[in-house]
Amino acid sequence: MILEGQPGHIDRIKQINAGAVYRLIDLYGPISRIDLSREARLAPASITKIVREMLEAHLVQETEFEEAGSRGRPAIGLILDTVAWHHLAVRIGKGEMTLALRDLSSRLVVEEQRPLPAEADEPLLSRIIAETDAFFIRHQHRLERLTAIAITLPGILDVKRGIVHRMPFYSINDMPLGPALEQRTGLPVYIHHDICAWTLAEALFGASRHTNDVIQVVIDHNVGAGVITGGQMLHGGSGTLIEIGHTQVDPYGQLCYCGNHGCLETVASTTAMLELAAQRMRTTPHSVLHQRPLTLDSLCDAALTGDALARDVIIDVGHSVGRIVAIMVNLFHPQKILIGSPLNRAMDILHPAIADCIRRQSLPDYSHSISVEPTHFHNTGTMPGAALVKDALYNGTLLVKLLQG
Repeated sequence: MILEGQPGHIDRIKQINAGAVYRLIDLYGPISRIDLSREARLAPASITKIVREMLEAHLVQETEFEEAGSRGRPAIGLILDTVAWHHLAVRIGKGEMTLALRDLSSRLVVEEQRPLPAEADEPLLSRIIAETDAFFIRHQHRLERLTAIAITLPGILDVKRGIVHRMPFYSINDMPLGPALEQRTGLPVYIHHDICAWTLAEALFGASRHTNDVIQVVIDHNVGAGVITGGQMLHGGSGTLIEIGHTQVDPYGQLCYCGNHGCLETVASTTAMLELAAQRMRTTPHSVLHQRPLTLDSLCDAALTGDALARDVIIDVGHSVGRIVAIMVNLFHPQKILIGSPLNRAMDILHPAIADCIRRQSLPDYSHSISVEPTHFHNTGTMPGAALVKDALYNGTLLVKLLQG
């Protein structure tokens, strides 16, 4: 929402209005100041002030362009100036850390993967900081003006304070990742659950652009969901992850890293899936899974060729996830369900299993027109981190810092 002349703190109003103007220039540039005023519903004087500050900060630039239907001189429009502004986007996963330098358009400058073993002599926080320092040193000749650090990772987080309470694969307890990196670099640090950030990336750049109500479900090493409702990421407290992965589905089930037993993640994660397939292979000697090393790819390929064991494993996962998603459909009434998973290799088997549960277990008026689709991006790399930075520019939190120098 764009504010003008409403009660409230003046800095907050400035932040919201500047972010909205920046977003409009990003989406529609080159755009004239007159059109910008109309689209933003701000007075021309307010647009002039905001644009002047952005021009002085080299965040936007003027360019000539031909207006539709005009035969006169070219108009002067505004576009973003993103090339000389960089940010660091980081993804922490199982045993590895991906670091990337991107500009403010989200264009990739350089990206690296670094090992990050679960067990090491140094604490995880010290290793993350050391890898960040080393990355900056290796690529200092490419660095322009650094604006922010964005980190995505699995686990239980306090995103406002930048605290990682617990993570799968790593033994940590209340790791102050955000404050430590901010103190080390002097840059604002944005930390989010990787599923939430991926959901945001799909909304900004991918499969759910221009869709107001979306549930995105991720089935990977961890299981979770993000929700876009009314065109906005659903926020709850200090986090934004819909914790379906830690919804108990079997009270006598396996111990989860969150401390509970029988969470959805213990039966539907890709790790659990491969363990289940390996167990069933002992009593199913004729399965084609015996012909290759057991991996997610070989499991999907076997299912696609009709192997009953492989199909049953994937369908069981689809049903386990689908039962939880059916409840979410009744709560949020989405237009589409996005599935982000390496199992999308066998989406012709997985997606119908999920859709079948949704149709049978949620309200017909809510479920009859829902589509189940794959995500545009894979949950590898650093595009979800870039989405966090883009969102911080659009909501004005990062933009105001840049305007202030």
